[in-house]
Amino acid sequence: MGRLMLGRSFLLAAALAAGVFATGLFAPSAARAQQTLEAIKSRGQLVCGIHTGVAGFAQPDSRGVWQGMDVDMCRALAVAIFNDASKVRYIPLSSSTRFTALGSGEVDVLFRTSTQTMLRDVTLGLRHVVTYFYDGHGFIVRKGTVEKVAEMRDATICLIQGTTNEQVTADYFRSINTPFRPLLFERTDQAANALQAGRCDSLGTDASQLAGIRSTMPTPQDWVVLPERFSKEPYGAYIRRDDPQWFDVVRWVTTALIEAEEQGVTQANAEEQRRTSVNPNTRRLLGVTPELGEALKLDRAWAYNMVRALGNYGEIYDRSFGPNTPVDLPRGPNKLWTQGGLIYALPLR
Repeated sequence: MGRLMLGRSFLLAAALAAGVFATGLFAPSAARAQQTLEAIKSRGQLVCGIHTGVAGFAQPDSRGVWQGMDVDMCRALAVAIFNDASKVRYIPLSSSTRFTALGSGEVDVLFRTSTQTMLRDVTLGLRHVVTYFYDGHGFIVRKGTVEKVAEMRDATICLIQGTTNEQVTADYFRSINTPFRPLLFERTDQAANALQAGRCDSLGTDASQLAGIRSTMPTPQDWVVLPERFSKEPYGAYIRRDDPQWFDVVRWVTTALIEAEEQGVTQANAEEQRRTSVNPNTRRLLGVTPELGEALKLDRAWAYNMVRALGNYGEIYDRSFGPNTPVDLPRGPNKLWTQGGLIYALPLR
């Protein structure tokens, strides 16, 4: 089985590197594709692809327990399926191997700071599900060196291989006719170490990840994330194509966390809301009426169980990035739409 899996991973990686459309050759068969949720239930565990380590999204704590927004998204799925947040196995994946691992079946779902793009959606035999975080490409530099990215002529810039940030950086410097030297790394921690060691003048990646990197540096005050943004980076979960049932589960689990915040349902008041609310939307969300759970082939209390275990979207965000965390990243575009942000729950009805 291990040798077969490695072979599939190698073939898929080769196809992606060659630009081959994986939709036909590597897409799972219809028979296998319909079995994701059933396979997870039979296995008794969700297998979730996450980052190799970046504060705010996925990083082990002092006890070795994974923490962060992407980790909590995985936990939310486990609660929706099993009513048990511990029934997840986390697979840390680099940027260059994440889609190969998903396509070959090594993970069930990818919550890994992965930008939704047209070519990824169309050509990889995969499918992005729903945006849960909005970001943009930026650069971090040592304080006092430059004030604008355009000033970094002939700079060496650390980048993570296999990300959209490679192309974004190259496109920007080409557009202003300014040369730079890219220095590529497999993992974020390698690039961050190289930056601090003076091997590069800047590190380019999404601003939220830069904030996370800065928060874990020995002297965060010596570094600054420049205010300019150079791209749109909407993060979404990815799954394999041709499994509409699994797509529905991942999509509506994410949406339910946002809907809970919109309705003011929190970890602390979910039980009372379920018992006393007369709002039809709240009653549906919390499983007082069973139709949402029945539609997804989940327990009627799936969303209630998630909020009770993990909180709503805003509570998850604050736990990962809020003012009481080392990252301290303002929500910005990740505020609810009612507060001027872009986070918006599709109607659960």
